[in-house]
Amino acid sequence: MIPAFNAEPYLAEAIQSVLAQGIPGIQVVVVDDGSTDGTAAVAAAFGAQVALICRPNAGIGAARNAGVERAAGNLLAFLDADDVWPAGSLAGRLAVLDADPGADGVFGMVQEFRDGGDDLPPQAGGVAGALLVRRAKYEVVGRFDQGLRVGEFIDWMARAHEAGLKFRSVPGVVLRRRLHAANTGIVQRDARVEYTRVLRAALERRRHQS
Repeated sequence: MIPAFNAEPYLAEAIQSVLAQGIPGIQVVVVDDGSTDGTAAVAAAFGAQVALICRPNAGIGAARNAGVERAAGNLLAFLDADDVWPAGSLAGRLAVLDADPGADGVFGMVQEFRDGGDDLPPQAGGVAGALLVRRAKYEVVGRFDQGLRVGEFIDWMARAHEAGLKFRSVPGVVLRRRLHAANTGIVQRDARVEYTRVLRAALERRRHQS
């Protein structure tokens, strides 16, 4: 699932990085979240290789949810429209799930980069674009919170841990995360108070469980 909002400069590279994984039967779902540029046209240019959903702007959580609803597979993976998967990203994570029935999801390392600049050192990445998860386990946790402009994946992971999901990791880089002036964390700087809201909600749930 690739949520996209005004992602015309980057979306084709993101889609190509998924198609290049070489996994038979992979389904790519792009959710155009009310873009005002050529985002939808970029996705449409891939023809039948990409399922395109166009909807009014409702935020990344709603876009991810729409993508999951459209997806037909038993495994789910997410990729932001300005990021890319390196070669072998999906195969490495898929191998872990195939080998370990007790694993509910798999992460890997994340490498941030700037266009025209040096790559930053890889680091453990608990971000949506680094996760491959069994659909049945995703549904145990439930949908992304559509009321959050930022922090929707932090909230989902908190609920996943509360639900007892087991996550594994692979040592290699599975996501290259692009740094640029339009990153959500920069554009939505005024919404960072929602991170505090997410953490408070998680603490409150744990208090009721104890």
